[in-house]
Amino acid sequence: MTHIRKFAPAAVALAAAVFTTAATAQLKPPRNALPTAPAAPSAQPASAPAPANAAQREKAAAGALAAGGWLVLLDRRDWGRAWEASSTVFRGTVPLATWMDGIPKVREPLGALVQRTQADAVYKTTLQGRPDGEYVTVIFDSKFERKQVQEVVTTVRDTDGKWRVTGYSTR
Repeated sequence: MTHIRKFAPAAVALAAAVFTTAATAQLKPPRNALPTAPAAPSAQPASAPAPANAAQREKAAAGALAAGGWLVLLDRRDWGRAWEASSTVFRGTVPLATWMDGIPKVREPLGALVQRTQADAVYKTTLQGRPDGEYVTVIFDSKFERKQVQEVVTTVRDTDGKWRVTGYSTR
């Protein structure tokens, strides 16, 4: 599994443990292989169990939309803007200089994005090791020039009410 922990400094390793380990503990294995044509992310895959109510489905869709938009910043190599668009907790835990040094080491070996499909989006009000809140963990099946991975993006409803990324990993 490649994730923020590869950044090396102790602060980032701590952030990785808080943000990515907790997020991946909430996930299910992928349901299917990548399609042959690029597909736009959907709010809720047809094969995934539906959240209990319409409000939860809307929150899962909003969190997934924020995750997909944030990944576009990574695809464009706009590391600084991706950090700025992350949650308050993420920015407070992962210093900008550490992020700017580390994220290219995670993403550049993959090559350019070829295709990304949302595989799952799970809304939760609890996340291991985190305070109660509203979280959406989204799994994307992503094909890059040199490698196929799953990108796991966890979003949180931030203090301003917007959905923002609080965790990212690849596996």
